[in-house]
Amino acid sequence: MGLALCGAEAYGQFVSNAQPLPAAQANTSTTQSTSGSQQSNTPYQGSVVKEKATAGQLSLSLQDAIERGLKYNLGYILQNEAQLGASGQRLQALQTLLPTAQGGARITVAQTDLAAEGLRITGFPKVIGPYGSVDFRASVVMSLLNLPALQNYLAARRNFQAAKLSVQDARDMVVLAVGNAYLTVIADQARVTNAGAQVRSTKTSLDQAVANHTAGTSPLLDELRARVDYQTQEQTLIQAQNQLQKDKIALARAIGLPLEQEFVLSDSVPYTPLDNITADEAAKQALAHRKDLAATRQQAAEASSIATGAHEERLPSVGFTGDYGATGINLADLHGSGEAIGQANVPLFEEAKIRGDERIADAQKRQQKAQVSNLEAQVVADVRDSLLDIEAAAKLVEVARSNVDLATEELSEAQQRFAAGVSDNLSVVQAQASVAQANEQYVSSLYQHNMAKLSLARAMGVAQQDYSHYLGGK
Repeated sequence: MGLALCGAEAYGQFVSNAQPLPAAQANTSTTQSTSGSQQSNTPYQGSVVKEKATAGQLSLSLQDAIERGLKYNLGYILQNEAQLGASGQRLQALQTLLPTAQGGARITVAQTDLAAEGLRITGFPKVIGPYGSVDFRASVVMSLLNLPALQNYLAARRNFQAAKLSVQDARDMVVLAVGNAYLTVIADQARVTNAGAQVRSTKTSLDQAVANHTAGTSPLLDELRARVDYQTQEQTLIQAQNQLQKDKIALARAIGLPLEQEFVLSDSVPYTPLDNITADEAAKQALAHRKDLAATRQQAAEASSIATGAHEERLPSVGFTGDYGATGINLADLHGSGEAIGQANVPLFEEAKIRGDERIADAQKRQQKAQVSNLEAQVVADVRDSLLDIEAAAKLVEVARSNVDLATEELSEAQQRFAAGVSDNLSVVQAQASVAQANEQYVSSLYQHNMAKLSLARAMGVAQQDYSHYLGGK
């Protein structure tokens, strides 16, 4: 039991770890990011590598990455193996309800020392033998009525159904994990591009400050201030480039790419508003489609069968045992022989054990019912949280886009005033910092918006089928 719960728990942990850097902190530290390398490890961040690196750069689309994840992601592989284990348990439980037949042959040769056995008779041989027998026999054991065993089989079958549903749920988790890693790399690339633009802009301001100081039209302070600003932006670029490479490694780990494989992303996933969808409609779809919820319901049914079986341990069980074969002193002298036994067993002095089994099974049954109720509420909460995140992120994108335009215009105005000698370059440095912060806020809010849409698809249980529609504007 617990196969489906791991998917729900991993989703909650994954979403909580996938929150982007707050916009207020974005301009203070680019070493922090939405990177999988900064998250606690889950099986969905690992993979099994089965390929060799190829020469040149691999062009990797989001669809390619997800398809690879559905083949090589460790979380999905582990769930598949858990399904095979549940299938084996189901077959083991089934065997207790089926006849067990065995066949064998036995050839016996013996010699007995009568004196050693304490038989000492005058005139009687001390040793007899060798003597022997031959026996060919087939036997069958069959349970005719065993209600606890029947309930255990039903429980194992429901556990197997839960395992199959957990595998389907794992596919949605792979889409969420790989999608997050892909979107993180896209955001990192935008940060590198923005940082490079800031380096070039501050270099232009530095050259202007040096020229003005050389001409005697501005003090040395302007040149020093511009040089510090330029070197600060160089540091930001180095950090952004480093984080990009680390997050590309995290993406490769999630989809089974060799770490030495060079690749570039071919998709950009721009901002696309999501069509209106009500929380009630989304929650209704989620309750119908979430496979981890369906798996948990199967586990509740499994616990119910186990509890029923525990209460039926007091009932009698009926079985049959029989065998038939040929026996004789040698192969030429064989005669048929057989035995048929019907038996009924009734527990008489096992009340403590039976009551203990009942209490354990009933407690597990109640626990599973509570898990179902809790997960139903959590599914609705996941949907509502994602919708709120989408709405907030969409507003953040619009505001951040406007801030980028305003900050760029402010920088242009400050640069022109400094070039004309009307003001010092303090306003230029401040405007460049505003541009850097505005660009970071835009990148962060765009990531938040795309990730919120992907999380909604996962929360509704349709991530694998419809992720492209949600990221592209369903």
